[in-house]
Amino acid sequence: MPRIVDHGQRRGEIAEALWRIAAREGLETVSLSRVAQEAGVSKGRVQHYFASREELLGFTATLLQQRVDARVRAQLARVTSDEPLDVVRALLAGILPLDDESRTDALVGSAFFVRAVADPQLCETYRAGNRLMRDVLTEKLAHARDVGRIAADVDPAHESTVLFALAGGLGESILVGDHTAGSALSVVDRQLARLST
Repeated sequence: MPRIVDHGQRRGEIAEALWRIAAREGLETVSLSRVAQEAGVSKGRVQHYFASREELLGFTATLLQQRVDARVRAQLARVTSDEPLDVVRALLAGILPLDDESRTDALVGSAFFVRAVADPQLCETYRAGNRLMRDVLTEKLAHARDVGRIAADVDPAHESTVLFALAGGLGESILVGDHTAGSALSVVDRQLARLST
């Protein structure tokens, strides 16, 4: 009986090989041959699933976005209170590299970010993701203001921009060792406390 091949799984395994290369070395060294070597398969196998380097990079960028989205959802699922600022904290924690897996994702994300600066399509993907996160933060901060958890004169859109930028800077600081996961979350907590009434 012929073996059933899960094409989605195979594509994911090849993308994970690219992931490992990007986390260690950036995207400059990524080629179909290099990915095949990392995955332990032939270049022909990689080409069976991805016609070009660009297709493989695009698939991996989408996979990165899905992983970050899943991590944010997992953080939100851990929120057990009705406190709106706990939800804001969970959103921010979901985008910070707080463990080995999210650290690897952040390194890969940094490699893709450098590429996005010169790639209009990838740049727009990043910008759309950033807008979405700021919009969600704005919505949650507006709710916190409406229920009296933050001051009435706080501008939710402005504060969402500040918090998102803070999380981005803290993420980079964690990657280079200026912050630990705990100290980065402490900074987030202090910023949220500043907003509290």
